[in-house]
Amino acid sequence: MASHRKPRTRILQTAASRNGAVSVTTAALASVTLLSTQSAVADPRDDEPTLEEVRQRVDTLYRQAGAETQRYNAAKEKADAQRDKVDGLLDQVARRAGEVNDARRALGQYAAAQYRTGGLSGTATLLLSEDPQGYFTQRHVMKRMTARQQQAVETFAERKQEAARKRGEAQRELSTLTTSQDRLRESKKDVQGKLSDARDLLSELTAEEKARLAAAERRREAEARRKAEEAERRREEQREREEEAGDPGGGTDTPATGTAKVIAFAEAQLGKPYVWGATGPNSYDCSGLTQDAWAAAGVSLPRTTYDQVEVGTTVPRSQMQPGDLVFFYADVTHVGIYVGNGQMIHAPKPGDVIKYESIDYMPFHSAVRPA
Repeated sequence: MASHRKPRTRILQTAASRNGAVSVTTAALASVTLLSTQSAVADPRDDEPTLEEVRQRVDTLYRQAGAETQRYNAAKEKADAQRDKVDGLLDQVARRAGEVNDARRALGQYAAAQYRTGGLSGTATLLLSEDPQGYFTQRHVMKRMTARQQQAVETFAERKQEAARKRGEAQRELSTLTTSQDRLRESKKDVQGKLSDARDLLSELTAEEKARLAAAERRREAEARRKAEEAERRREEQREREEEAGDPGGGTDTPATGTAKVIAFAEAQLGKPYVWGATGPNSYDCSGLTQDAWAAAGVSLPRTTYDQVEVGTTVPRSQMQPGDLVFFYADVTHVGIYVGNGQMIHAPKPGDVIKYESIDYMPFHSAVRPA
């Protein structure tokens, strides 16, 4: 019976056209393209990419989605800040409008008073006044009122100008916010497109192929966990030796105890799902996890990998210590928490959970010690 499964080659090519020719020049795609140009008389199964090629392509799509996630996080952070600024400006505009109305009412009162006094000259008013002394008293009051009226006019003009300035500033910020929100939607669309491509590829695997991939993932995770537990045993033995030696410093929040809090927090998140853009407490993306982990030690980190890599001291790979942030890929789009023995805890990718992983699993970029 003929198979109704969509060829993986077609899915790979669809993903390639969506993500751009430059971004998809991987070994897997090259292999698929080569196979697809072979003679039509060849076995149709020959153009099917291997399981390893599919895995590599899926990993590439997830990495690209991770890069887009960081750009999304940066755009969202900027949009949130702009929204707060716009809200503040709109509050100021409302206050300035109230001040303009108060000044306008004051001018109205002066105008009404002037209208009531009419256009009589001072001499005529004196001649018609039954109380000449009262006239001179009124004249003094009117002179003072005129000065106040002039001040009221100036105040009205100033407040009206300030209200117009604040209104213009708010309108410009609203325009900027709209642009940021458009970029946010575009970035979200890019992430979802790459994740959709990855899901399509995985959906074309047979049950046996999916089982093989899952088994390989479990073996890699088990090895990472074993090495991480070994590193933890070494740290515990070191702490015990320091306590036996009477090493002072208990009760103070030293760098050592601070990083212990970082690792303890990260370990408590093991098994929670990766969700792009998430900052906890039930799910995280990679930089959301590192941000919360270091917050547990009292250190505030920025939201994105691009900013986190700039915080603290860069350390050589050979001198990394537990708690250090480890960054990956040339564009610094992934981060994890080093736990020792070549292992880290990180939130890897959609469909996966926070777990131990070897720092050799991805191209190493740098390591940073926030505190």
